[in-house]
Amino acid sequence: MSNWKYPGLLLLGVGVSNIGAWVYFIALNLIVLERTGSAFAVSVLYILLPISALLTSLWSGSVIDRINQRRLLVLLDVSRAALVFSLTLIDSLFVLYMLVFILNIGNTLFETSSLIYMTKLVPENNRQRFNALKNFIQSAGFILGPSIAGFLFLIGSPKTAIVLNAGALLFSAILLSCLPNVHITSKEKTPFSLRLILSDWKETLVFARTRRYIAVVYAFYALMIVLMSGLDSLEASFATFVLELDESTYGFLVSIAGVGIICGSAVNAIFTHRLTLRFLIQFGALMTPVGYLIFASATSFLTSAIGFFLLTFALAFANTGFMTFAQTHIPVELMGRFLSSIHVVQSTGVILLTALIGFYAETSIRLTYTVASVGFLLIGGLIVFIVQDRTKRHYFTTETDETITLSS
Repeated sequence: MSNWKYPGLLLLGVGVSNIGAWVYFIALNLIVLERTGSAFAVSVLYILLPISALLTSLWSGSVIDRINQRRLLVLLDVSRAALVFSLTLIDSLFVLYMLVFILNIGNTLFETSSLIYMTKLVPENNRQRFNALKNFIQSAGFILGPSIAGFLFLIGSPKTAIVLNAGALLFSAILLSCLPNVHITSKEKTPFSLRLILSDWKETLVFARTRRYIAVVYAFYALMIVLMSGLDSLEASFATFVLELDESTYGFLVSIAGVGIICGSAVNAIFTHRLTLRFLIQFGALMTPVGYLIFASATSFLTSAIGFFLLTFALAFANTGFMTFAQTHIPVELMGRFLSSIHVVQSTGVILLTALIGFYAETSIRLTYTVASVGFLLIGGLIVFIVQDRTKRHYFTTETDETITLSS
């Protein structure tokens, strides 16, 4: 159990921060809607996320790889707490958007730097279970966050929820400050500059060319996220306009999705030593689009619920598998730059595909959703084929694993 003391603290910090993030985002949506009465004003909040992620990923890897990640995580939590609290004092919508944009930059930096810190902190033989537990905690936040937000709105206001989120971030910072320092200080001091960023991009491309299989597998994970983001942008419209579900029924459907990813994460955490990376990636890549396709063909609440549960259940396998694969095969000293370069392409893809799907959905929501789901399924099948390559078996198994594959 002593081996899990620090990883346990890290998981607690991640959980508190994640629940707070859900409370904050729901409250922020309501604040903007109350001030403007405009659905478009609320949609701007969603547009800011991929744009800020794209601009941040261009340079963030060069910074994250070279500084103390634990100190950065603590600083980001404290800074985000201050920014979140300041949202309650701002009347100008433009200033509010600017603060949200800066917050999104902090979130992007936190996501990448926390992954690197986790990789350094958690021993390799515990990473798969740690990632499964992390998914479990984050998915629990998916359900608990909105529930807590709703309770806070009953006893207070969206501003109250915002303030409590700032407190959650400060508590997360305290937890993170109790963790050990795992950063190795480099004797070589390189000033941050445009030349350094370009040099790092070249180094990342060299790694991608020399370790092509690793780069291809993780790039497919990024492609999965792009496709899911595009499909998720139509989710509410499909449920309300095509399936004709009311708001409460749709909310229950979303809760079922949360239960799905919790169950998937729990299975991953319990049966870690019986599930190889190959099985996790193959099952997640294939069954996630199957879930979307079931939802796309649904004509009743029951069928749509089955699709929602399956896609999030399988997604828990994909998240754990791909994340552990990246931590195992990408050098930790290069991880920030590699992931950031992938995120640049990923964010660009999210923006373009969401716009494209939204355009075609004006003609037929069900047809657009179905075609995109079929395309996703074909990509999933291709991932299964690539991962099944027997000559690459060593990338997905260890001496202690009991192999389970889709072909067995």
